[in-house]
Amino acid sequence: MDYLYLIIGFVILLSSGDLLVKGGVALSSHFKISTLVVGVTVISFGTSAPELFVSLGAALSGSPDIAIGNVVGSNVSNIALVLGFTALLLPLPVKSNSLKFDWPVMMGASLLFFAFAQNNLIETWEGISFLILLIAYMIFTVIKSRGNKEEVFKKPEHSILKAVGLIVLSSIGLYFGADLLVGAAKNIALGYGVSERVIGLTLVAFGTSVPELATSAIAALKKEMDISVGNIIGSNIFNIFGVLGITSVVKNIFVSNDALNFDMIWMLAISFLLFLLVLPLKKAKLHRWKGLILILVYSAYVFFIFNK
Repeated sequence: MDYLYLIIGFVILLSSGDLLVKGGVALSSHFKISTLVVGVTVISFGTSAPELFVSLGAALSGSPDIAIGNVVGSNVSNIALVLGFTALLLPLPVKSNSLKFDWPVMMGASLLFFAFAQNNLIETWEGISFLILLIAYMIFTVIKSRGNKEEVFKKPEHSILKAVGLIVLSSIGLYFGADLLVGAAKNIALGYGVSERVIGLTLVAFGTSVPELATSAIAALKKEMDISVGNIIGSNIFNIFGVLGITSVVKNIFVSNDALNFDMIWMLAISFLLFLLVLPLKKAKLHRWKGLILILVYSAYVFFIFNK
């Protein structure tokens, strides 16, 4: 049955990703907000819902390695696997705004996470700090976008009510789809005697990244390129500020030395690699060969996890 649940989870996630893109694009047109902002706010929140529920549940059930591994592994797979795969489907142009503002915020969030974890614990006050920074980031992003006169907005395909309905419905689908997929993957992996840390970094992280993969791939095929890149950067920011913020406010999260000295280093390195791959800033683009590099880096990352 676990393999059947795995397949059902994938189907739900893929269909939900399509609905989320439709709702997000319609909402941006109604409120004259750029698709990039919708990517780093509404859609990022929706696709990060599985990470939030998985990490919160893991922390409350006494599995901190899964809670931390889920966030770190998801951030790594979002960049290396999701963007890599999406770029293989279709080369992705990257707006300079993503690199000049959103990428530094993502990198800053990652470094702050690393700094907070030095005492092997993410405490309540640190979680509150994360949440304050997340709110400030979202407010600033929306205000900044409203003053952007360059973008030409298309006529909305759906009413505001229907667009919101699509976003809510797809977010629910993403949660339950990820829940089915992760639960099945965890049961399958446990049968092979794999540790919780490895499960968190690989299967659980991959499972919770499937919404980002589905949403980004579908957005790229629909030529909504800003959502592909903006979704990943926004999702990674939300994973740290939002997922870890909410989880650590509810319960302090223990961070193992392996997570601190190995897993987070990979997360920081791959985040920086993304910046290098899209240079120069004026013509930033993720070509297919760059997508292949990201896929190979992710393969090496998984190899070292299982052979460490």
